[in-house]
Amino acid sequence: MRSLALPFRTEADGDRSSRGIIVVAGLVVLLFAATLVSLSSGPTGVGLGELWLYATGNAASLPAQDLVVLEAVRLPRTALGIVVGAGLAVSGAMMQGLFRNPLADPGIVGVTSGAALAAVVAIVLGPTLLAPLTMILGNQFLPLMAFCGALVNTWVLYLIATQDGRTSTTALILSGIAIGALSAAVMGLLIFLADDRQLRDITFWSLGSLGGATFGRVLSILPFVAGVILVIPFVARGLDALILGDAAAFHMGVPVQRLKKVAIVAVAAACGSTVAVAGSIGFVGIIVPHLLRLVMGPSHRFLLIGSAVGGGALLLIADSVARTVAAPAELPIGVVTALFGAPVFLFLLLGKGGILMRDMP
Repeated sequence: MRSLALPFRTEADGDRSSRGIIVVAGLVVLLFAATLVSLSSGPTGVGLGELWLYATGNAASLPAQDLVVLEAVRLPRTALGIVVGAGLAVSGAMMQGLFRNPLADPGIVGVTSGAALAAVVAIVLGPTLLAPLTMILGNQFLPLMAFCGALVNTWVLYLIATQDGRTSTTALILSGIAIGALSAAVMGLLIFLADDRQLRDITFWSLGSLGGATFGRVLSILPFVAGVILVIPFVARGLDALILGDAAAFHMGVPVQRLKKVAIVAVAAACGSTVAVAGSIGFVGIIVPHLLRLVMGPSHRFLLIGSAVGGGALLLIADSVARTVAAPAELPIGVVTALFGAPVFLFLLLGKGGILMRDMP
């Protein structure tokens, strides 16, 4: 049985490991640069010079208005962008490994719609039918509801698309469309019942935004996203083995069913919590893993970590564009990611012989 593990320890794998380390290090540098851009972007006078003064403990020399903007607006918004981007990208990479399918993105196959539906339920019914839960759970009520919605949709999707240990691409896409349509229908009913304030909140979910970020929101989803990142060392090798199929992975000693359950819960936790605080933001979970897979190879040990770092960097860049391209107005960040992600997705689908089409089972 040990010989079955040899394909994962070849010299070529060593070369890919070196490349993976280099790529992840480069992504960390990119994330740092994106953080500086995010913190210094906006209509106020907080620039790189002011950031340096703040970072070196000379915040007292900054104007009071700039200090308030930095601490109350930009720092929590940047932190939220990093956490949300990391959660979305890792969810996409983990789903693609779990389903052995390059189209298994939370936004495309209906997981995000389940989280959004549960969040809308919390908004509309939270003050009335679900008031006891709102009082008990407090700030965690909305993230937990979104997590449950994402978990239900992910589990149903897995049950429908996987037969005899094999995931059908057609069943995955079609069932995802059906689940998303059903979720949208129920959301439409809830929108009909909502009042004006609730309608404004619901509009937020359909567009996606990091506006109104607070450290409280960051802390409310941090346990969910951190939990997904913490399971990476325990699922990475199993996801690599799943590429060969469930039977081969089982004979290599991978507890396949346990791995799938952990991955599904992790995806639901990350996707549901991020939708709860930032709304529906598409394409991050499919574009980042694919671009990294082209550069560093398919090893999930580096792919999942790189996706977390790269997803945070991408979302910060998109948010900086959303805040500046139409200043003083602010574009919804979901619009920016779609404008960037859709052409890249089409390139991956059709360019160079059809990368996605060639990879699909």
